[in-house]
Amino acid sequence: MALRNILKEGDEQLYKHCRPVTDFNERLHTLLDDMAETMNDAEGVGLAAPQVGILRRAVIVLETNVGEDEEPYVIELINPELLETSGEQEGPEGCLSVPGVYGWVARPDYAKVRAQDRNGDHFEVEGHGLTARAFCHELEHLEGHLFLERADHIMTDEELEEYYASEENA
Repeated sequence: MALRNILKEGDEQLYKHCRPVTDFNERLHTLLDDMAETMNDAEGVGLAAPQVGILRRAVIVLETNVGEDEEPYVIELINPELLETSGEQEGPEGCLSVPGVYGWVARPDYAKVRAQDRNGDHFEVEGHGLTARAFCHELEHLEGHLFLERADHIMTDEELEEYYASEENA
């Protein structure tokens, strides 16, 4: 495994539509493993292949909605399709490709995705809260979009601090 360079806002690759993955081989497995290591190193909760310069429909999302005795784990989504969403959540959202910037973004509170795993087998997965947000965020990367396009406004450091302080006291 290796750390990959995360492309930053302004890099033209981030604004391109990604092609489907057709070869489920060792090269794909290496990409997914590298993406997981890169995401963990950057302390993110999701990463899409175009963020590391690969214009293929592959994303990973960290599932954080786990039991008290369980560790968060990585969900790999190859050629993902958003099947269903419901509810709404609003809050700060950031991106590893736009470091230090957070916007106020509304997303579904529930999302259901159909995808393939690293071996090409189809499956469906559901996410709630942060996981649903990450599914929607990462899938938009595959279409060449950044969260900035969805943000109602970009949050100041003071707004961000105030939001997290109110969450701690809730």
